[in-house]
Amino acid sequence: MKTSDFYYDLPKELIAQTPAEPRDSSRLLVLDRQSGETVHKHFFDIIDYLDEGDLLVCNDSRVLPARIYGNKEPTGARVEFLLLKQISGNRWETLCKPGKKAKEGARFSFGDGLLYATVTEVKDDGNRIVDFECDENFFSTLDKIGQMPLPPYITEELKDKERYQTVYSHELGSAAAPTAGLHFTTELMDKIRAKGVNIAYVTLHVGLGTFRPVKVDDVTKHKMHSEHYEVPEETAELIKKTKQSGKRVIAVGTTSCRTLESVAAEHGEVVPCEGFTEIFIYPGFEFKVLDGLITNFHLPESTLIMLVSAFAGYDNIMNAYKTAVEERYRFFSFGDAMAVL
Repeated sequence: MKTSDFYYDLPKELIAQTPAEPRDSSRLLVLDRQSGETVHKHFFDIIDYLDEGDLLVCNDSRVLPARIYGNKEPTGARVEFLLLKQISGNRWETLCKPGKKAKEGARFSFGDGLLYATVTEVKDDGNRIVDFECDENFFSTLDKIGQMPLPPYITEELKDKERYQTVYSHELGSAAAPTAGLHFTTELMDKIRAKGVNIAYVTLHVGLGTFRPVKVDDVTKHKMHSEHYEVPEETAELIKKTKQSGKRVIAVGTTSCRTLESVAAEHGEVVPCEGFTEIFIYPGFEFKVLDGLITNFHLPESTLIMLVSAFAGYDNIMNAYKTAVEERYRFFSFGDAMAVL
């Protein structure tokens, strides 16, 4: 299977630049993965497709305001840092622009001296290992001076940082939002629970590798980035009970999907655990957990469109995407949603 098999033509104006208001007013394309039929709804209609006893599994990771702007000492040269991964304490793997300013030993200040950074290592891939110093708590400081690391295809400024967080975000650590969850409001989740649908959480900290293009022709040769996940005991128990009762486990987002299928691939079922996953799901993959998936519309030739094609069927997905373009759906992080059931 070639990467080019997952290409589709997307007019630039269909790339959503701002989130829908309210969150659940975005459109929803419902895809029947058996028949391939599509229905056009709004996201608040998702409740009509959920049955009592079903289980929604959401990723409760919270996005770090990980993009910071500062100055090199003593020259004052302007720099941009993007925090990628916490190594330990205040030591982080970081993307620095311009890289030539961030040689080993270079020191920088951010937020008028609220935060300082020293480059301790330049990695082979160009990323930097950086030690940060601040008087207050590091994350509190980051919250004051940092900006949301919006994907490169979003060029408009985000007025409210919380709109790039899910309403149930809790565990700080992602470099990008688990965007399928952005459509839920607190009120909609209350209505879903009132219908007898259970909601459980996993944590997967989304890395920027989620935006990394597939650069090989042969899909099977692509190497996935590593991301940290955690599955609590309560979630593992709910999944087991849901399966035993013949009801559906529906993942909210590809990150929840990857977490559940990673754990099941390793342990044979979903058990309480934490670790790192590099799972790559593409057509031919055998799902052990998922019965449904709520997701956004993904970039052409991306690992995410490959994942949804594995779950819904390649032809079904490519036809659904063609329909979504024709119907002028909004695409990508702030775009509309798809439910594959």
